[in-house]
Amino acid sequence: MTTPLSSILLVFTASFIGSFGAVFLKMGAGRLHREILSLLLNWRLAVGIALYLLSFVFYYMGLRAGELSVLYPMVALGYIWTMVWSRMFFGEPFSARKIGGILLILCGVALLNLGNR
Repeated sequence: MTTPLSSILLVFTASFIGSFGAVFLKMGAGRLHREILSLLLNWRLAVGIALYLLSFVFYYMGLRAGELSVLYPMVALGYIWTMVWSRMFFGEPFSARKIGGILLILCGVALLNLGNR
């Protein structure tokens, strides 16, 4: 069984959307207070949760026709997107270790997808 390109693109989309979910969760978490009302009125948290749910839908659709052993590691691409957004939105620095981690993730995903053919 080979994994169709459509499944790969769906899982890639899921990781991209999910990375924005993490950004909104961080934005929302920074605005939380001890009152329960601050949790209920925090639209950033709501957007983060909604984006994670949307990413789940894309992930589910991608998994239906593809190989789990190929598609599941692609979720790690979301970590790369999250590092980029963290730099852009929060000014978090890139370090040599983070760049090394990105390169390892890319190599791992590439190797797994080469085994798909």
